[in-house]
Amino acid sequence: MSSSSSSSITLKGCYTVIPMEPTWNGCLPLTEFDQLDITLYVSLLLYYRPPQNWLNPSTKIATTLKDSLSRVLVHFYPLAGRLRSKGNTRFELECNAKGVQFIEAESASSTLPDLGDFSSSDNYCSYLYPHIDYTVPIQDRPLLFVQLTNFESGDISISLSMSHAIADGQSGIHFIDEWARVARGESLKRVPFLDRNILYNKEPYNGVKEWKFVKPPLLLENSDSKDEERKNKTTVAIIQVSKAQIERLTKISNESWNKSSNERSYTVFETITGHVWRSACKARGLKIDQPTVFGFVVDFRSRVKPSLPKKYFGNAIVNVVATSLAGDLMSKPLGYASRRIREAIEKVNDKYVRLTLSDYLKKDYDRTMMRRYTLPPFFRNPNLGAVSWMMLSFTKFDFGWGKEVYMIPGIHTLLEGETFIIPNSQVDGSLVLFTCLQEIYMDAFKRHFSEGVVELDSLSKL
Repeated sequence: MSSSSSSSITLKGCYTVIPMEPTWNGCLPLTEFDQLDITLYVSLLLYYRPPQNWLNPSTKIATTLKDSLSRVLVHFYPLAGRLRSKGNTRFELECNAKGVQFIEAESASSTLPDLGDFSSSDNYCSYLYPHIDYTVPIQDRPLLFVQLTNFESGDISISLSMSHAIADGQSGIHFIDEWARVARGESLKRVPFLDRNILYNKEPYNGVKEWKFVKPPLLLENSDSKDEERKNKTTVAIIQVSKAQIERLTKISNESWNKSSNERSYTVFETITGHVWRSACKARGLKIDQPTVFGFVVDFRSRVKPSLPKKYFGNAIVNVVATSLAGDLMSKPLGYASRRIREAIEKVNDKYVRLTLSDYLKKDYDRTMMRRYTLPPFFRNPNLGAVSWMMLSFTKFDFGWGKEVYMIPGIHTLLEGETFIIPNSQVDGSLVLFTCLQEIYMDAFKRHFSEGVVELDSLSKL
């Protein structure tokens, strides 16, 4: 197991947890959306302060977690399977109940705050997350890793790393929520919908010319083979934006760019990502004629016809990009950036999703190049991207010993240009942004981002 120092973490045990009851065996197809992030794992850490009655005996929490995990895998059995190659960089999901990996560890620190304030990537404790050995062949690698870490104070953390080939953020949260419910001794509330064929039940659209794929632009002064700048060290900034600041930022965004009278207001996502995009362009010192894109994903569960079940378990997201010249972003009001983000979102409708499935991604070709442009490296200078978990605003996970005190994404996996957006653990309407940029631009980015918020504070007092 990886750690920041030899004394930080001690491995106590590593177990394979399989479904408690026999499950269906066979192969499930992976949709074209599943295929894109085939090697990527998404991580999340939950931090708890259990009451004393859960700490004695010390094995009670671990036993509860492993037992409930085994029970919930009966319903979420794809997670206990393995990926299997079909050739030509395509995979399918073999449901074989081989199980998931559960790790028990102990920390030499007493509580999470002793490990750092998470204000920089150097203080971020990646060793609290499961270590994934990528030298293990993909067909032998579990699709879910869980790590329980016990602190000297009695506090605990539960971290998960889940294969993105199996589930998107909403599906992952669905799984954790049901796992916590089972751990509390309750029955499942929402049984997962596992039939991925639902996406192929309509006649495919014809006309691949309607589907446009945007390759990320390069820096004007660089080529793909001579880009020394991208070798610069990266760092992560953690920025908290209060509810009041978000509301004022959104108001300015809506008032600063022309919209028709019947058009809905810009959303928090459109506003925050627009502000990140503008601030990063300024910090990077991009030329006014520099093309730049902002990449993100859109959940299409409610955008296809008929809508997918809310409990659809898989990847129901599609990659989109907003495009602009850096000069326009930097010189025009915030509402312009929000507009560009919205235009990318509004492209995602039933036809767009079906066209993506049937006319482009389903073509029999090598996906290595496509994955290059849809995974985080796509976001590198002069481009950016965001992953939003804003849907977690009212979500808390109680396994029986109370709700988490902190919820932290796996920012040790962030790459340059990527921003992770999550709600504040206080559930007060504020947001926390984890932004990864090259170290040489980070101070300028934080200054430009905060200046925009400070300007809003000043305007509100006029």
